[in-house]
Parts: sequence; C-alpha cells; structure tokens
Amino acid sequence: MRKILLVVGFGLLIPFLSNAQKPDKPNASEIHEAIKKLNFLGSVLYVAAHPDDENTRLISYMSNHVKARTAYLSMTRGDGGQNLIGPEIRELLGVIRTQELLAARKIDGGEQLFTRANDFGYSKHPDETLAIWDKKEVLSDVVWAIRKFRPDVIINRFNHRTPGSTHGHHTSSAMLSVEAFDLANKKNVYPDQLKYLDTWQPKRLFFNTSWWFYGSRENFDKADKSNLLEFDTGVYYPFSGMSNTEIASLSRSQHKSQGFGSTGNRGKQSEYIELIKGDLPKDKLNIFEGIDTSWNRIKGGKAIGDILYQVEKDFDFRNPAASLPQLVKAYQGIQQLEDDHWKTVKSDEIKKIIPAAAGLYLEAVSSEPTSTTGSEIYLKIEAINRSTSKMVLKSIKIGAVGINETTEKLLENNIKQSFECKGKIPVDFDDTNPYWLTNKGTLGMYSVDDQKLIGKPETERKIKALFSVDIEGTIILFSKEIIYKTNDPVKGEVYKPFEIVPVVSASIKDKVIIYANGPAKQIPVTIKAGEANVNGTVSLAHPKKWKVSPESVNINLKQKGEEKTVLFTLTAPESQSEGYISPIITVNGNTYSKEVITIDYDHIPFQTVVLPSEAKVVRLDIKKKGQNIGYIEGAGDVVPESLRQIGYKVTIIDPESISAETLNTYDAIVVGIRAYNTVEQLKFKQQYLLDYVKNGGNLVIQYNTNRRLKVEDNLGPYPFKLSRDRVTDENAEITFLVPDHQVLNSPNKITEDDFKGWVQERGLYFPNEWSEKYTAILAANDIGESQKKGPLLIAQYGKGYYVYTGLSFFREFPAGVPGAYRLFANMLSLGK
Repeated sequence: MRKILLVVGFGLLIPFLSNAQKPDKPNASEIHEAIKKLNFLGSVLYVAAHPDDENTRLISYMSNHVKARTAYLSMTRGDGGQNLIGPEIRELLGVIRTQELLAARKIDGGEQLFTRANDFGYSKHPDETLAIWDKKEVLSDVVWAIRKFRPDVIINRFNHRTPGSTHGHHTSSAMLSVEAFDLANKKNVYPDQLKYLDTWQPKRLFFNTSWWFYGSRENFDKADKSNLLEFDTGVYYPFSGMSNTEIASLSRSQHKSQGFGSTGNRGKQSEYIELIKGDLPKDKLNIFEGIDTSWNRIKGGKAIGDILYQVEKDFDFRNPAASLPQLVKAYQGIQQLEDDHWKTVKSDEIKKIIPAAAGLYLEAVSSEPTSTTGSEIYLKIEAINRSTSKMVLKSIKIGAVGINETTEKLLENNIKQSFECKGKIPVDFDDTNPYWLTNKGTLGMYSVDDQKLIGKPETERKIKALFSVDIEGTIILFSKEIIYKTNDPVKGEVYKPFEIVPVVSASIKDKVIIYANGPAKQIPVTIKAGEANVNGTVSLAHPKKWKVSPESVNINLKQKGEEKTVLFTLTAPESQSEGYISPIITVNGNTYSKEVITIDYDHIPFQTVVLPSEAKVVRLDIKKKGQNIGYIEGAGDVVPESLRQIGYKVTIIDPESISAETLNTYDAIVVGIRAYNTVEQLKFKQQYLLDYVKNGGNLVIQYNTNRRLKVEDNLGPYPFKLSRDRVTDENAEITFLVPDHQVLNSPNKITEDDFKGWVQERGLYFPNEWSEKYTAILAANDIGESQKKGPLLIAQYGKGYYVYTGLSFFREFPAGVPGAYRLFANMLSLGK
C-alpha cells in the first residue's frame, strides 16, 4: 500500500473559474429542481441532423418545466459546416461543435447523443444522404439510441414526408427516426445489440412543426390542428429568474462556431408538435398522458417515491443537508431495484444530489496537464464536508494507475482534508483522443469498433478517482475525473482535463505545401517531447519521385514539453505531382508519427486531439501576375495562407483602416468568406472598395449568404441577387460559358482537368440574378437540377475588375486542389 501524506489546508483556491470547465456547485434552488426531476420517470428524445438543428426551447421546456429526462440525438457532429471563430474545419470542427452541444445541454438541462454519421456537406436529397451515410449502419445507431435511452416520446425536428424540400440530412434524420420507432422493439432487428440492452417501444412519435413548414403564418392559422399539441414554451422559472426562452437562447448561443448567438425573449411562445405514430393524448397539455411517470412505474418504486416526494415537499432551502438522511435512505432503495435501466439512471441522479445537499466537495488534481504511458502521475486530493451530517472518507481508489488507499478519515463540518498520492499510467493505455477519430472512416461514416461507445458524445476517461464515503451509515461511491488546474492572472482558477499524450509528437505547420516557384523547399518539422529525455531520430516519408535530404536527423529533448524544429529539403519532380509527407520518429526502437492538436476556446473545455501527422505536397504548374494582395478577413478561412504558399505577398487589412490611400498599394484585394455577413465596418467601407475597382484595382469577393448582409444595395458595382443555389456534387460537370474569357486563359490555361479532385462541393450561395454588366463564366448543376450559371461573375468597372465567386476555394485550398489555385491566380491576374 502506498503511503498517503496528509496535508492540512495545502492551498487556498481562488474561486473564479473558467466558465467552460468549472465543476458543478448547485445552489439550494438547483438542488430542489434536481429532486423534482428525480421524482419524474419519463423520457423525451429529440432527433435532428446537426449541432444547432435542435429546438432548445422545446428541449429546455421538457427538461425544466415537464421535468422529463430529455436528450438530443444529433445524427452528425457538424463536421461539414463552416467555422466562424477559427481555422478548424472537418474533423476538428466536429470536435468543437460536439463540445458546443455539450455546453448547450449543460444550460438547457438535456443530454447529448450521436450516431456515427459524418457530416459530409450539404445534400439535396435523402437518397444521396442515406447512400453516403450507409443507411443500415446509421439506422442501427438510431435503434441503439432508442433502446439505450428508452424514450417514452420521440420528437423529430424535421418532416419525414417531404424529401427533396430541404437539406437531405434533415429529412434523413426524420425518416430514420420514424423507421427506428417500429424497429427498436423487434428482437430480430440488430440482434447483436441485445447483448448489452433490451428492446424498447416508445409510446409516441411527433414532428416539431411550425408555420414555416406550412409556407406562411396565414396558412398555418387556417390549418387543421386537431392532430397537434401546443405548448407555451415561454413559461417563467422563478428558481432561475429566467423564462424558458431566455434559457433556450443561452443554450443556442453556445453554437458560436456557427454564429448562432441568440437574444433571449420573454412572454408566451407556442411550440407545436404533430403526432406521427402512437396515440394522441386527450389532454393536449400532457405529452405523457397514459404513461406512469411516478415512482410507481417500476417494481419496488413506491417505497422510494414515498420518501422522495416527502423530501421534495419538506425541502429546506436554507439547509439542504437536512434532507440527507432521507436521500440516503432513498439511495439504498434504488440500489435494490430490479429494473437496471431506472436503477442506473436514478442512481446517477441521486449521487449528484446527495453531495450537493451536503456541500460535499471531492476533487483529484494532477500536478501536470499531460502524461505519457508508463509515467508516474502525482495527484492532490481534496475532500470536504460542509454540513453537520456524519461522514467518513473510507478510501480513495484510482485503479487505472494503481492507487488503492484506505483512509478512514472523518470529514468534519467545513474542515478540508487534503492528500497527496502517486500512481503509474499503464503502458497499454491509449492516447487521449475523440474515440470516433481513432480509426479512419469513410466519406459518410466514422469507424467505431466498440458498440458500447456508439452514441456517446465524447471519450470516457479511463483514469477516474473513486471516493468511498460513508454518509449516515451508508457507503456511497463517487467517481471524479482527474483534472488539472492553474491560476490565470485574468481568468483566475482555470480547469483543464488531464490528458495522455504520445511520448513524442511531430507536426508540419502547413498542411498543404505548394511548389509553384521552384523545385525545392525546406520543410520544417516541429518535434515535441511528451516526457523528459527523449532521444532518437526523425525522418520524412515522402511520395515516389520526390527526394528528401538529409535522410534522418538526430533529436535530443531533455525536458517534457520541449520543442525542436528540424529542417528537411524536399525536392519535387519536374512535372505536376502530388502526394503526402509524414514525419517518422524513432525512439528506443518504437516509432511515432502523430501530431498533438489542441483546441482552446473559452466557451468549451480545452480539447486534445491526436491525429496522424501529415501534409499534402503539390508540384503545381502555375503562373501569376501581380504580387501584393490585400485580404479582408471574413468568417475564418485559410485562403491568406494558401495564397502565400504560391508566392503572393498577402497583407491582412483591418476594415477600420480601409481608405483610398491604403487600398491603392495592392495589386488585388480579396474579401474572405461571409465577410459581408460578419464584418460590420464593411457597410461604411464598401464605397472605398468599389472606387478601388473603378480606379483600376482588382476586387475578388468570396461567397456570402443572402441573410443578414451588412451591405445590401451596393454589394457590387452593378446589381445582383444572392440565392440559396449551390452545387453539392464535387464532381459535377463544369461548363465553360465564355471559354475565350481571359480568366480561363491567362496566365494559366484552365481546362476540365482543373476541376478534378475537388472536395465536398463545387460551390454555394450563387447569385441567381444579375445585371447584364456581369459576365457569367461557369455553369454547373447537381443531377436532376437546372444549370446554375452564378458560380463566377466578373464585371469590368471603370479601369478595373470586380469578381464575385461562390466557388468553394476555402475548402479546395486546404485540400491542395491544384486547379483551384490556378483559377484563383487567374482571377487575381485580371487586367494585368
């Protein structure tokens, strides 16, 4: 048995915590609300396709007003969206949006579930969606979610009866939900799941309809509503001082990467749900009519209910700990239940209420934020009982690292007990990583081998502290994740999750390296030590016909966290070519080739992602005219870095500084994606940009949406109208409408080959009406649709050129698509 050192009052904690990661410390009102939810045995599952699709008003209403256990099942993690707060896209954006959903659920009181479906981008029809997703597998995930969560009621966000009228992912989510409703109770459907859980039949299935689905408020007012239930989701909650809609707005505002900040409102607000399957409640204000949501629902539950209903009734807001004896007695009864589902659910709930009522605070803090397999871990443990109830800390067990200590320490009222201990991380532990990114998936599906992981919002931590506490004569086990915390001079006490990282990692800063100005480039590779005294060699794997020197470089990193950058010279072949390079590090006979990526935003917990370290290299046949490019940033893209890759000098322009004098120094000005949706100053600076064109400049504007435009009347020198038109098939045929136009011929000859290898889509939000002053250069369409001629519009205005493009350069550049670079270079070269 390892020795535990008792430390009395080992540190004064600063009480200001990072909002995204602070531990829960419920007040008396919140504890009482949790007891009310403990006494409600009913569940609602809300179903949609993406993060931000969910109706937070209805989720909050079901959770906080009805008191139902409520979850949101999102088919995807939103990987295919855009990022308004940073450069992360695809898998990393999916990590961000997952955490934003968890932050939203923490506010509105719901839980979060997922399928393995990958958000591959916009889809116009569910047939396409379900083919790319692999319908059988995603349907199995929806059935799994229903069997595991066991909802009495399912509510779909979208209409399953209108395929082709909206995003294919949206309709697919509803179609899968409708199908799974009937399948989840059949033992011959996905029988392998029954090794872990039982079948389940929900009682009712609804569609969360609104006037929008009827085309207008007038149509909705006239519609037959006999099959609809109506709820006033604007109810006010005195316990929080907010209306339900205010809470819902706070929840929705967590989707910051999508720019979904929402202003709270007050007053009545109706939500409607239409019955799709099951029986319609006679009491249209009670979605659970006919379903026993009391403790009487389960065998042995009545005795527990008798205790807990009295606890709810007699709750002392000035002394929540007065309820402890009865709460402990109810806990004992829950442990005797035969119904494993409700036993698990209600055990988890009451094990949060009991320490909250007692002011029992338990914490295990690592001395460092990261560690490696086989390394020792040093922990500080805190335990304090802030009530007069009798408690004894019986033991502390952190089995994963070999800590198993008997303490038998009396926890006296408001006397903090602190301990120090150490353990060792097993050598066979995996690195901390989102579980769905561990294996390589497909365009439409993430690969997850472990059935028990499917649906979970994030990877469950293996290293947890298990506190055994005797409360009022009953031993209860409380599990706490190991965390790391520091004091920030501005934020105060900041928490981070404790992470397992590789012994050594490597990163190449530029994920796409373009060879446009010569055959050789120096490739810097940054090596970072996950532990002290890392000695070895690093080499660079590369495509055939490419040459690298030196073959390997010795590395010696003495301190944990130390970084060293080594240089390789990589020489491209003479002809156009592309491939991937990857650093290979050898230490003590073991090889490492992964990169540790961190994601740090204030509104979500700190994230560590471990992915294969690689970069795409492209030998590009490209010519360009002009050198100095001014770039006005929009909603987060890597276009400036991509233009620098091909030899341009790119300067980021502060919108406040835009004037005739500052613009005239540039050969071309590029405006970032959705800048006219997000940059307020552009409404005051647009005329300077148009004057720049008139005086001989070249202005390239990338896509914007037609909603919330900061500049509407003079987005261009001549009128044009933005639409929702898009071409989602990245392989859709491109028609050259004006093949002799200089943008297709100079300085690079653009051919059909330049549109090969595009990713996710051709483009989005094209103009669909424009003045005859514009020349439409290209056209494309998805299968079964009319030709869209708005991907690229060019107008001569005065002495210069105005370019508006909805082509998705912001996706093609990070993917290293050669033709996208060549076409963009031509756009920048117009008139030169």
